[in-house]
Amino acid sequence: MTGSPRVASSPWAIVVAAFVTFAVSAGLMHSYPVFFVAFLAQFGWTRAETSVAYSVSQLLTGAVSPAIGVMVDRLGPRRLVLLGGVLLTVGLALSAEVSALWHLVALYGVVMTVGANCLGLVVLTPLVTTRFIEKRGLVLSIVQSANGFGRAASAPVVQFLISTIGWRHAYFALAGFMAVLVFPLGRFFRTHTPLRPERPTTRFEPLGVEPSRDWTVAEAMATPHFWLLLLVYLLTGLGSFFVSLHQLAFAADKGFDTLHAASILGMGSFLSVIGTIFTGTISDYVGREVSAIIAYGISIVGVIAALFITSADQAWLLWIHACFFGLTWGARGPMITAKTADLFQGRHLGAILGVISIGTGVGAAVGAWASGLIFDVFGSYRIAFILSIASYLAGCIAFWFLRRPPAPRT
Repeated sequence: MTGSPRVASSPWAIVVAAFVTFAVSAGLMHSYPVFFVAFLAQFGWTRAETSVAYSVSQLLTGAVSPAIGVMVDRLGPRRLVLLGGVLLTVGLALSAEVSALWHLVALYGVVMTVGANCLGLVVLTPLVTTRFIEKRGLVLSIVQSANGFGRAASAPVVQFLISTIGWRHAYFALAGFMAVLVFPLGRFFRTHTPLRPERPTTRFEPLGVEPSRDWTVAEAMATPHFWLLLLVYLLTGLGSFFVSLHQLAFAADKGFDTLHAASILGMGSFLSVIGTIFTGTISDYVGREVSAIIAYGISIVGVIAALFITSADQAWLLWIHACFFGLTWGARGPMITAKTADLFQGRHLGAILGVISIGTGVGAAVGAWASGLIFDVFGSYRIAFILSIASYLAGCIAFWFLRRPPAPRT
């Protein structure tokens, strides 16, 4: 049914397909924090060492994003989705045989990361933004919310698999799951006719849009807005990943049962579906900047709650942390991508998004590794969590400066 020209020509069918694709990719990649605890117990690595593969993954995500953006502009999403599915399947299956840190870096940090990028926002964003103008913030938030949905589902499920069959067999199970989905995911994007864009019901045009302009990467880079967007991505990556990779380890350190803590964190992450769609939708009405600042503020409350947790008797604080931090997990993404699409429309949007995405890769890599190093040195995540709050506050300031459209060179 999804392969028929009639269904494929529906913009909303593409939104559903993009959601499912990104949810699968995000869920598999976000299972690493759960395996993180298992690796600490199995191999005795330090927190910083165990964070290396994750940091390499985030760095590579940023590094290959421009190439992925160019490829999707030229080859289309279907081929990249199929390639990504195959790479994820292979990476998961081989991860079951990990016995050294470099194995993990090569498989998760490289093979699975490239695969996930082929199923990620750089591929999916141009696909949906060219079909929606009036509801661009809404549809991007729906697609982005798949990140939280996948993350929420993976935490308790993977922890259950590890607790029952062990982490090696858990990897085999996830590989089998991905193998079954590879070709159905590819069929989502089988189209034989040009996709029809949504017909606007009003004369709405987002701030800064020049319908007749076809921005190139070089032209975009000549504006301060390009670098502000990259900075926002960098600060958001820092703020989020000073915390996210280490959440379950942090809870275990405080005495929480890992399966119980994973369930709480997973339930909190499910709220991101609501939070991301809500903030993305209101960004169409109150502006991307105001909506982003609201999202940053909610995340900050979640991190503050974690700072007050001292023992497993404070489950209510873990719930507050999980709910507030989870509510806006990924919520800045729709605003950043929608703002990019608002400002730099044209045939090269995928490539522009790819270059800007370098920021989030660097921020996430530094945040994840530095948080582990901070724990190894100080025996606590407190400083890392405070740095998370500072990064979010700086992100608010940087995003606010994006409120005026760029003045292109003539």
